[in-house]
Amino acid sequence: MVASEPVDTLYRDIERVEIVTSLKGGAERRAPVSTTTMYLRRLEERGVTSVKELSALAPNFYQPDYGSSITSSIYVRGFGSRIDQPVVGVIVDDMPLMNKNAYDFDFYDIRRLELLRGPQGTLYGRNTSGGVMNITTLSPLGWQGFRAMAEYSTLTSYRASASYYARPKENFGVSVAAYFNHDGGHFENTYRDEMCDRGNSGSARVRMQWLLGGGWSLDNALAVGYTREGGYAYHHYDAATGATEAVAYNDPSGYERLTINEGFVAKYKGDKVQLTSVTSYQYLDDMMTLDQDFSPRSMFTMQQIQREHTITEEIVVRNADSDDRWQWLSGAFLFAKWLDMSSPVRFKEDGINDLILGNINKGLHTVFPENNMLFGTDSFVINSDFNIPAYGAALYHQSQYKLGRWTLTAGVRVDVEHTAMDYDSNATVPYCFDLTMTDFRDLRTEFKGREEQLFVEVLPKVAAEYRMGIGTLYGTIARGYKSGGFNTQIFSDILQVRMMNDMLDVLGIKLQGVGGASYNTAEATRYKPETSWNFEVGGHLSPVVGLDVDVAAFWIECFDQQVTVLPEGNNTGRMMSNAARARSFGVELGVEYGWKGLTLRGDYGYTNARFREYLYHKGSEESADDATIDYAGMRIPYSPEHTVAVAVAYSWAFDHPTIHQLTIGVDWRGVGSIYWNEANTLCQPFYATLGAQVALRMNRTTLTLWGRNLTNTDYNVFYFKSVGEEFYSKGRPMQVGVKFSFNI
Repeated sequence: MVASEPVDTLYRDIERVEIVTSLKGGAERRAPVSTTTMYLRRLEERGVTSVKELSALAPNFYQPDYGSSITSSIYVRGFGSRIDQPVVGVIVDDMPLMNKNAYDFDFYDIRRLELLRGPQGTLYGRNTSGGVMNITTLSPLGWQGFRAMAEYSTLTSYRASASYYARPKENFGVSVAAYFNHDGGHFENTYRDEMCDRGNSGSARVRMQWLLGGGWSLDNALAVGYTREGGYAYHHYDAATGATEAVAYNDPSGYERLTINEGFVAKYKGDKVQLTSVTSYQYLDDMMTLDQDFSPRSMFTMQQIQREHTITEEIVVRNADSDDRWQWLSGAFLFAKWLDMSSPVRFKEDGINDLILGNINKGLHTVFPENNMLFGTDSFVINSDFNIPAYGAALYHQSQYKLGRWTLTAGVRVDVEHTAMDYDSNATVPYCFDLTMTDFRDLRTEFKGREEQLFVEVLPKVAAEYRMGIGTLYGTIARGYKSGGFNTQIFSDILQVRMMNDMLDVLGIKLQGVGGASYNTAEATRYKPETSWNFEVGGHLSPVVGLDVDVAAFWIECFDQQVTVLPEGNNTGRMMSNAARARSFGVELGVEYGWKGLTLRGDYGYTNARFREYLYHKGSEESADDATIDYAGMRIPYSPEHTVAVAVAYSWAFDHPTIHQLTIGVDWRGVGSIYWNEANTLCQPFYATLGAQVALRMNRTTLTLWGRNLTNTDYNVFYFKSVGEEFYSKGRPMQVGVKFSFNI
């Protein structure tokens, strides 16, 4: 690569290289699956710096920016997960990321990104009920040189990256890359007089690749990432007036995360077969700190501290000749995870009086109207410690057979997972009943034990595709699966109820449980797997030169859908439950057209996702508010009905020794409507944001001026309740910036 080559040539060389092929061989446009693929230039031009920036750019894909890197919730085709197992698997350089807390990471030197919608269990990873995102970084065997970028934007935000790619020997390449990002924050905590969402993140990656001869190649990548950020920009919502108030809470909040990912890939390509082995070690160490009432009052705070070690191994064997009539692939996937987690909740003065003593004395006053229970402290801690190991194994096979214009596909995956949870939740408080006790006594309450679950699933898939002169048509039927798990965030509520009941037991008074009697037992700590049947038809067409059209229609029947619920009353936690049944149908359309200097790109997704059967039991049999609510027919919360993105750009080429190209582009994205609760009484209507950029490309450099949400659209991206109060998280306001990048 000579220094005088224009930037366009550099981009083409970076994007076309495939020195070491991907694990599954890549998803071509003619494959029987709805796919969105982006290369390095498009990612950089459209400002995709993380997974959440893909929202709306990929039809029916939505990862809202909840204001923290830990909340990496992804929604695809109506289904998603706010906690625990994600619906989409993320794979970086053939290594599957096994914890969704690590999904929100910085993008730099991403050569190729492809999103495959729908279950991909016969091809990839662990949990892929909604799809797979396969990310490939730049290879030192494919491109050599130096890349750097520096960017500054409003609200004193800036980021920079630098990377060096070398091939010191014909069969060996090495690269070193680093990235830093400072976000000055977008929302002010008016109580603390500071930007609550200010933060820093940084990462580094070292990659080495060898071509050993005899068909063998090795690839080793080590990536380290660190994030330290504030949080959370949650605005109190006054349901009586409909007003959303400024962010105002008293206790510091934030998130800190360290990740270490080591992946080693060995590949062999012979005359008959290809063999791939992917071995990974992943370490995650993070801490979330919350003022969990998000108000100026001294209610309660929470920390969640996690340390997780994960080992994965995947072995794939496939035929070597891509022109064979029979294309086949067989694989085995193994993983082991060891998670140690601590989630202490500290109750402060207002929280003790409102949530604990208030409930206790309400019960006492039915018998002793003039007397009260007292605490000998204005704060105490509920400790909750967990050890959660998980082990899994899967065998899968997929075959494709070509019959003239037809290609028939059949596959099956057998998945086995075992997970356990050792838990120890406890608290000690000094208490006194002023009628019978003269001194405070220590009350120690414990909830300790072990839960285990075993999941076994068989996941079949069949597909047919028909090739025409202008492209392919296809149909697919596949079974999806998302494993079950444990509700660690409900333990504070359970222990509160046990503590209050222990105090009142000696007086013969029974206190009602939190949101129902079942929330007070070990049974509430479990939730079941989610399964689905997915039906899809579509096509990948190129009817005229320069025009590509991808279209798909889908229908999903989901069983035991996992939904996040809040126990009734003044709760402090949330839990995963299972709705009986849900369904989703919709369409996806992607259109791209290029003519001379003009580029047009449009992506649209429509999803109609509703509960078929969902009876929610409110209260308990002994309580006055006992009721069963039927949510059948209601829209599934948090997932948008429409996603749309339109981009128009025009480039002028110049015959000049220094200036090569000027590009002006406009980007319009829309999302909505989004319902926030199962009753469908709260909704974010459809909203849209406008972006634009001007890029001047020279020999080695590119200067870009950009703007996002130029209309300063006000919209909500998240809703939740805490201790009976309602809150919204808002989308980012208008932002403009300048970026300078170069390749040598």
